[in-house]
Amino acid sequence: MIRAGTMGPMPEPVLDCQDLRKRFGDRVAVDGVGFSIAPSETFGLLGPNGAGKTTTISMICGLLVRDGGTVTVAGRAVDIGQPEAKRAIGYVPQELAIYPELTARENLRFFGELYGMGGPVLRTRVGEILEVIDLGDRADEATDKFSGGMKRRLNIGIGLLHRPQLLVLDEPTVGVDPQSRNAILSSVEQLSDQGMAILYTTHYMEEAERLCDRVAIIDHGQIKAEGTRRELVSLIGQRDRVSLAADGDLPAAAAALASLEGVEEATPRDGGIDLLVVEARSILPRVLETSAVAGASVKRVEIVEPDLEAVFLHLTGRALRD
Repeated sequence: MIRAGTMGPMPEPVLDCQDLRKRFGDRVAVDGVGFSIAPSETFGLLGPNGAGKTTTISMICGLLVRDGGTVTVAGRAVDIGQPEAKRAIGYVPQELAIYPELTARENLRFFGELYGMGGPVLRTRVGEILEVIDLGDRADEATDKFSGGMKRRLNIGIGLLHRPQLLVLDEPTVGVDPQSRNAILSSVEQLSDQGMAILYTTHYMEEAERLCDRVAIIDHGQIKAEGTRRELVSLIGQRDRVSLAADGDLPAAAAALASLEGVEEATPRDGGIDLLVVEARSILPRVLETSAVAGASVKRVEIVEPDLEAVFLHLTGRALRD
């Protein structure tokens, strides 16, 4: 596995898993997966369907016996039949785990009782969760009348009932409409801001880029690389492309820009200048200043940054959705 870059000292992790392995007959589903997640961190497992994401999180949550490796959550080992560490985990499966004949409130009460909650504490917490998932006005309707997005939000609410330290979300936006998807992503962002550690699996590159502080690219049961978005992009040596819409002395401006540190190419064209640069957003003020001094007036700037899709293709030889 490639570990992109080096980060500073991390706080004590909420989740630490090492060398996870799982085989189904002759097929190796997970082969040596390991990573850690700190408080307030959203960690993404990015990979296509069948890459090993769900098997990995099933072992992390103690739902599937692992063939090898270790899992620790909130300082306690996670193993089948040992519930202590599991109480620190909120698991939201890819398949909906709600009872359609029950209302949203009844579903939350039922699962809260399974968590060992009850009385006024449970009633208060159910009310809080209904507000978090924005279902307060539909709380007493049977969930078989809910849209797919509403059911997904209720599914997440169930995972949050017992105030877990680690929230595990397995493809939580599959099959939902764009509005519900955005609501789910916004909820995940808020939970991270509140200090929760989140493990988020997805095969949607844009979700990983929006939500995740760090991403592990997983394929064929192995983590191919891990790091921040910028660190992962740096692995493939791609640079940011900057397009300046400008007029004035474009050849002179392009020559001046080419001499700037961090600018690898500067090419004048009809109506502007095209640049290939390192860290476009940090160098942009100098680009604009230099252009003006050289006699070019910049009207518009467009920045195109390489993305995780390009990284995945580079590391695996196939597109993310293949």
